[in-house]
Amino acid sequence: MDVVDLRNFYAQRLGVVARRFIGRGIRARWKDTRGQRVVGVGYATPYLGLFRGEAERCLALMPAPQGVVRWPSTRPALAALVEEDDWPLTDSAVDRVLLVHALEISSDAPELLREVWRVLAPGGRLLAVVPNRRGLWARMDTTPFGYGRPYSRSQITQLLRETFFTPTGWGEALYVPPIARGWFLRSSVAWERTGATLSAPFAGVHIVEATKQVYRAIPARRERRRLMPALQPALTAPGAAMR
Repeated sequence: MDVVDLRNFYAQRLGVVARRFIGRGIRARWKDTRGQRVVGVGYATPYLGLFRGEAERCLALMPAPQGVVRWPSTRPALAALVEEDDWPLTDSAVDRVLLVHALEISSDAPELLREVWRVLAPGGRLLAVVPNRRGLWARMDTTPFGYGRPYSRSQITQLLRETFFTPTGWGEALYVPPIARGWFLRSSVAWERTGATLSAPFAGVHIVEATKQVYRAIPARRERRRLMPALQPALTAPGAAMR
């Protein structure tokens, strides 16, 4: 989705509800970010405000196909337009990376996670908000969570392990169906409480936390052998080889 569509969604009632419940799930995993360097990737600005007052630094990186908007709107800009696999950050530059509206719409999710691995400091933590394949939100394109590729828990686990991350915590959010009627949204708190109590499998999003594996295996690359051109036989005059 275009960044303008994402911004408009979070300005609507349904977007406000989604922001509230996902924000609670994010905050439950990251309760204290004092002195930390936090980077949001994708469209994470609705949730970076949870940490901007306490973190040492907060930055928003938005992929080029999606576009970028100014953030924050009334202060010096902390957002940048980047290629999803090439960020203007040095190795081990940040402590935490928040992925929202990023992994499911990435053209190359493994490369995106490898770039996350590169910029994270040793012991750094990744928190990804990903649409649930079994949830209602992934089945309706009236919200941003209905675009791209949704994931099951086993698929996320496999993807993280392949890119040298270790999953350490799980959460879910958006048990309320994506119905943008005012009378229905007034019952959203009851939906969330009931779904969380029953550990229902139809939550709208997974919230998975993972840590960076510092001692990772480096895949070996085979060197390409240069083939020498075959020599063609040639006739020479008698006795020429003895000169």
